[in-house]
Amino acid sequence: MKLWDKEISTEQSILAFTTGKDPLYDLELAPYDVVGSMAHTIMLAETGLIGKKEAAQLLVEMDQLYREAMEGKLLLEPGVEDIHSQVEMVLTRKLGDTGKKIHTGRSRNDQVMVDVKLFLRDEIKEVAAGTRKLADMLLKQAETHKDVLMPGYTHMQVAMPSSFGLWFGGYAEALADDLTYMQGIHAVVNQNPLGSAAGFGSSFPVNRELTTSLLAFEEMHISSVNAQMNRGKTEWYVGTGIGAVASTLARLAMDAVLFMGQNFRFISLPPELTTGSSIMPHKKNPDVLELLRAKCNRLTMVASEVLAVTGNLISGYHRDFQVLKEILHPALEELKICLEMMHYVVKQMEINKDILNSDTYLYIYSVEEVNKKVQAGTPFRDAYREVASEIDSGRYRPGRDHAYTHIGSIGNPGLAEIEAKLEKAYGGFRFVNSAEVVNRLSNYFGKS
Repeated sequence: MKLWDKEISTEQSILAFTTGKDPLYDLELAPYDVVGSMAHTIMLAETGLIGKKEAAQLLVEMDQLYREAMEGKLLLEPGVEDIHSQVEMVLTRKLGDTGKKIHTGRSRNDQVMVDVKLFLRDEIKEVAAGTRKLADMLLKQAETHKDVLMPGYTHMQVAMPSSFGLWFGGYAEALADDLTYMQGIHAVVNQNPLGSAAGFGSSFPVNRELTTSLLAFEEMHISSVNAQMNRGKTEWYVGTGIGAVASTLARLAMDAVLFMGQNFRFISLPPELTTGSSIMPHKKNPDVLELLRAKCNRLTMVASEVLAVTGNLISGYHRDFQVLKEILHPALEELKICLEMMHYVVKQMEINKDILNSDTYLYIYSVEEVNKKVQAGTPFRDAYREVASEIDSGRYRPGRDHAYTHIGSIGNPGLAEIEAKLEKAYGGFRFVNSAEVVNRLSNYFGKS
C-alpha cells in the first residue's frame, strides 16, 4: 500500500532502492506518526472536516496503535511503503471509510516533518539529560579532588600548575555551554510544521494554531514554505548540537588517554576497565577511552554529512531528505551511549595525588617566582628576565607555594558557580512530557 497509489506498479528494483533503510527508521518514528495523526484528527473534527464521533473512534484506535508502537509491535506489513501508509491502512481496516479520512488536509511532507520534529524533541531531551548527568559526575570528582595539583600544558609543554578541580570542573562547564547551545536547537525543533501540507498550505480550513497547542509545540513554522525548508535544516541544527557535545567528550577522552600513560601517570582506571596485550603482559590499555575518542570525533562530522546531502537543494520537498534518517538516527543513539559510558569511566577514575613532586615539573612555579618579584617592586619585564636567567644558569630554586585566589584558578575553581551555570543551562530547556501529550489527545473527546 502507498498513500500515493494510483494503481501503477513501480518496478521492484526501483522501489527497493527508493525505500532503502526507511522501514527500519520508520519504526522509530511510528509512535510520533500516531501522535501527529491524533492531533490532526482532533483538528479535522474541530473545523468540521470530519464528524466528532468519527474523530472519537479514530482516537480510540490510534491510542491502541500508539501503545503497540511504543512496545515495538506496530510493524510494516509486506508491501506497505511506510509507517504513514501502515497507520492509515490499519485504521481503514478497522473503521472503513472513516479511516480513509485521516489524511484530509495534509501531505506526507508535513506529516513526516511533524514526526521528525516530535522524535527529535524527545531525543534532545534524552541527550540533554545524559549531558547533565555526566557534568554532575565531573563536578563531583572536581569537588573530591579540587586541591590535588597537576601540571597545566601549553604547546604540550609543562606550563603552570593546574588542579583536578580545574580539570574536571572545566569539562563540566564545557558541557554546560553545550547545553546552552542546544537550547536554541531545541527551540527550532519545537515548532509545528503540521498544516503546511506539501509546502504551500491547504485549501481546507485547517487550524494550525490548534495542532500547535495540541502537540505542545512552543511555536509554529508560520510560512508553509519555511516549514518545508526546515526539513534538512532541522537535522543540520541537531547535527551541530551532536557535534558540540561530542567534541567535548572527544577532548576529555584524549586528555584521559594521555594522562593514563606511563610517562604521565596522572590518573588510572581499575583493571577491569582496561584491556591487555597479546604479547606484552604489563599492558593495561585504555580501549574504552580510545573508542570514545574515535566515535565522538566521527560524531562531530554529522552536521557536515547532513549538509552534504541538502546543501544544493532548492526550497520544497525532495526525496534526498530520506537519507538524513540514516545519518541522524544512529548518531543520536551513539551519542547517548557515549555519554553513558563516559559517565561510568569518569566515576571510576583514580587520581595520583603526588604528581608535582617529580623533578619533571621543577619549573612549573616559575611564573609564581616572577610574580613574587613583581609584588616586591621589580617591574614585570625585569622580573621575567631575572627568573629566566636563573633557570638558564641553573641557579633557579623554586618554591612550592602558590597564591591563586581569583575565581577559576587552582585556589578557587568556582565549582559552585559552574554548578549554578549548569543548572541554568539545563533548566533553560522547555521540555515536553510526551506521555502527557498523548494522554490529553487520547481523552480529548472523553472516554467513549
